[in-house]
Amino acid sequence: MHYIDLLIFVLYMLAMLGIGFYFLRKNEGADDYYVGGRRMGSGHIGLSVVATDVGGGFSIGLGGLGFTMGLSGSWMLFTGLLGAWLAAVFLIPKVKNNPAFAKFLTFPQIFGYYFNARVALLAGIISAIGYTGFTSSQILAGAKLASGTFVSLDLNTALLIMGVIAVVYTVMGGMKAVIYTDTVQWAILMIGLVFIGVPVSFLAVGGGIEQLSFANLLDISWLSEQSGRSMSAIRTTLPPGFLSLTNVTWRQLVNWAITIIPIWFVGMTLYQRIYACRDEKTAKKAWYIAGLFEWPVMAFMGVSLGILARVAAEQGMFDALGAGAVVDPETGLPMLLRTVLPVGLMGLMLSSYFSAILSTADSCLMASSGNIVSDVISHFRRVDPEAPSTLRLSQLVTLAVGAFALWLATTMTNVLDMMLYSYAFMVSGLFVPIIGALFWKRRSSVAAFWAMLAGGAVTVVLQVYSVSAPVAGADLQELSGFLQPYFPADMSGNWTNLGMAELQEVVEQTLSAHSIIHIPWLQLTFRLPLPLDPNLYGLTASLLLYITLTYIYPDKKEEKPWKKATMSPTASTHPLTHKV
Repeated sequence: MHYIDLLIFVLYMLAMLGIGFYFLRKNEGADDYYVGGRRMGSGHIGLSVVATDVGGGFSIGLGGLGFTMGLSGSWMLFTGLLGAWLAAVFLIPKVKNNPAFAKFLTFPQIFGYYFNARVALLAGIISAIGYTGFTSSQILAGAKLASGTFVSLDLNTALLIMGVIAVVYTVMGGMKAVIYTDTVQWAILMIGLVFIGVPVSFLAVGGGIEQLSFANLLDISWLSEQSGRSMSAIRTTLPPGFLSLTNVTWRQLVNWAITIIPIWFVGMTLYQRIYACRDEKTAKKAWYIAGLFEWPVMAFMGVSLGILARVAAEQGMFDALGAGAVVDPETGLPMLLRTVLPVGLMGLMLSSYFSAILSTADSCLMASSGNIVSDVISHFRRVDPEAPSTLRLSQLVTLAVGAFALWLATTMTNVLDMMLYSYAFMVSGLFVPIIGALFWKRRSSVAAFWAMLAGGAVTVVLQVYSVSAPVAGADLQELSGFLQPYFPADMSGNWTNLGMAELQEVVEQTLSAHSIIHIPWLQLTFRLPLPLDPNLYGLTASLLLYITLTYIYPDKKEEKPWKKATMSPTASTHPLTHKV
């Protein structure tokens, strides 16, 4: 990487740290630190929401989807648009029009209002765990981008650098720094993609990469000829269906929908921004803006870069980088940028992607920290949000969570998987109880508590023990031993006579047709009724339990006026006394 690119990148990182330091001096308490003083406008909030939800992790993940399935990968963010607009119509009026929520800092406080303190505590723990995992995915995304861009930078070193920058910047600045810098970071990313990343990468795959220069980029005739060569290369290189929007299965669409749409109703980062808005109108406008930026804007730009990375990989453009015959789909994008961008533009584009990653990492880190301080610690000891000691405690917890997220990132290899796992864990535990609380008059703290536990537990167990396609070097004989009952009928009895290549094909066909769970310590193997994401079964278990227990153990209502909510977030503020 040229020293000019490196200088641009370092100056950008220093600027972000400088903004964090500025707001370190401006924050006066937990209200400023976690919800930005509740005076933010729709423009800043809307861009902050989409920057947080899409951010660098989904940017890298979208590039990976474009690399493996083409334009159809954009449908993943269409579910984000649906989620944003559904939340604007149904959720935001419920939250902004209830005076009880006017001083709330976190999402689980709503559970304390509708149910009791123990339910709110469990919701806080689930949310904190989910957002810690999500923070890890962003750090991993940044590390993959850095290691794919900088020569001789290994993934673990990149993880350390990315983690330290994200954590220190967030610890200092709080929510005001997060929202204002999200606006700047998102603008940088959009400018980088629209004017640098997509057009330069498109021109580069047409061949003659050595001709890419500022002079040629301003030459209309050269641009026209090179565009024709690029389109020809794209059509002849890509597998069939890559330029179609139908190269996706109904199963994949459903899995994305049941994981991503509900997060708009249970995401701590989103509730913090609802609280930060001036009023309902501001919040709804921000959510509509966020939905449009998710799809089609960011969706198609992300997968388009992934497609161009696939073309470049097939043409051997990454051979000089030592990529080998197999390229990780999620590192294809940074390798493409490293290969095609001239000096100066590389630094700008790298800064834009790191800005997107930071915009999500900081928000998720703030959410997890807020859950721990406001929903967990305050359950056991009084926390005064106006005291300077609370601000220091919040910063220390943010630092500790960031360090743990950094360690967790070293144990995972796939950004999109980690993000979707974190989403699924929160969704399956929290979605049904919050929908029940907001839209059903019946209340049961018992039902809410056990529905959370059951939903989260079912999803985690099914995700952990789900049998995935075998990787290179896997023991196919052992795998086939417990998969054999689900083999095609003509293979079930004679699979032991198959060669290794044939056996692997049978195993892969079986796993693509069925969702199979294998729990070794119970010697239990079974097939899920539908080959869908485990999150669906977690949500189903949570729904059935919530409805059943609500009728069996309804909360007892007291005829006394509701008292003004205190800032002990997990204390029940609603006149419901039934305990779990």
